[in-house]
Amino acid sequence: MEKIHLYDKILSPIVTEKSTNLSEQNKIVFKVPSSANKNNVKKNIEKIFKVNVIKVNIINKKNRTKITRGRKIKVRGYKKAIITLKKGQNIDLTTGI
Repeated sequence: MEKIHLYDKILSPIVTEKSTNLSEQNKIVFKVPSSANKNNVKKNIEKIFKVNVIKVNIINKKNRTKITRGRKIKVRGYKKAIITLKKGQNIDLTTGI
């Protein structure tokens, strides 16, 4: 049986203007693998960062094509999870893990 690492279900944080605005509402956005589900993400976030997770929303971003300089480019889709933390708790993404 393979040992599953905690970081297998959390690939990276997503730091954009929109996700930064969500941090004011105690929400953090992470990129997760396509096989991840809400329960796995919640358990791993709680173990890694030692915080209480209230809610997990998962969004699938689909594959799309984009035209750049007259050429079609495929942009790969991904899955992202929006984590709502208990009031008063936060995750500092600038320090690293």
